[in-house]
Parts: sequence; C-alpha cells; structure tokens
Amino acid sequence: MLRGLTTVSFFADDVTAAARWYAGLLGVEPYFTRSVEETLAYAEFRIGDDEDELGIVDRRFSPRPRQEEPAGAVVYWHVDDVEAAFARLLALGATTYEKPVERGPGFVTASVVDPFGNVLGVMYNRHFLEVHDR
Repeated sequence: MLRGLTTVSFFADDVTAAARWYAGLLGVEPYFTRSVEETLAYAEFRIGDDEDELGIVDRRFSPRPRQEEPAGAVVYWHVDDVEAAFARLLALGATTYEKPVERGPGFVTASVVDPFGNVLGVMYNRHFLEVHDR
C-alpha cells in the first residue's frame, strides 16, 4: 500500500523566509514554487540520495491551526554525522527539540524546531546506508 515517501510538508507564516533558510541549510534552491495572490505560497526542494521532496507551505493552507508547542510526527533525514548536523542546525537558528541520543548500535537521532515552528529530525541509520550501498 505505501510505496514510498513523496513529500514532507512543513508550514510557515513566511514561505519566502523559510525557503531562504532551507536553501541555505540544504545548499540548493527550490526546484518548484507556486505563488498565490503574488505571494510565495509553496516552495519544494528535492534532497538526498532518493531526491525526496520537502515542501514549505503557507500556514494559511494548513489543515489545522498552529499549536502552541511543536507536535506530531518527527520525520528523520539521514545524515552522516548527527552531532555536526545538529550543531549546524542550531547555528542556523533552530532550537533543540531533542539532543542527540544513541538508540542502539548504528542508530543516533536528534531533532530541532526550525525558526518556523516545524520539527526537523536528523538520524544516522546504518540500515539506510546498507540499502543504498546495494
């Protein structure tokens, strides 16, 4: 039934600022954008080995109102060095959601809240590497 990850959507009040922040973090510009009423309402990035999609959506299109505290699913993106990625995210203005934690041999996770209120997870996952090394 589930065939693969298509798009992870993050919401922001200012899509232009969020797209600029993520472009700086990812080192690439969005490959697709859409404006509504002459204001950037959506920006989409392709990232990683599988070119997974990260979409930044104008918060007015969110299916739910913004919560006071970050909540919901945490999507983890594989990184080769969790400590370095976590430090870089903090240096770019994110705040700690969960400091790096070893979950077992070959599995380390951490997460931050981006400047727009979204939870962004990073993970070193040995199984991810095993699948991509085939």
